[in-house]
Amino acid sequence: MAKAYFAGGCFWGIEDAYRKLPGVSDAISGYANGKVPNPTYEQVCTGSTDHAETVEVIYDPEQVSYEDLIQVFWKLHDPTQWNRQGPDLGSQYRSAIFTLDAGEAELATASKARLDASGVLPKPVVTLIEPLDKFYAAEDYHQRYFEKRGIRH
Repeated sequence: MAKAYFAGGCFWGIEDAYRKLPGVSDAISGYANGKVPNPTYEQVCTGSTDHAETVEVIYDPEQVSYEDLIQVFWKLHDPTQWNRQGPDLGSQYRSAIFTLDAGEAELATASKARLDASGVLPKPVVTLIEPLDKFYAAEDYHQRYFEKRGIRH
């Protein structure tokens, strides 16, 4: 099993979509990077901790590739929005791919460049691609949020 980390606004919808993807065994809502250890949702919501709402995707690379996960990511949010997705505003909602090594960074950067060059989007892709420093799982009430509430995404 391997892990990948994607931030595209509120983590609930991102988590739900990845959880349903063949080859993904789990998706965990949480907070990536930032300067406060073990942050709470309330702390992250202030925008002062520098964390991004992020989903940790646990997947089988024999069934789904990292590149495939990136392609799904582009479709799950608007990668042209800076620090915003829908009504959610602030750096905690930034678009980012947090990489684990140089190979992932290269794949993510190339995918972003292809998307930008495709002309499919009306504005440039602003998604950050940076190394993962730390990931903290969010509180239990955030996990499987849509599933627990019967919300279809």
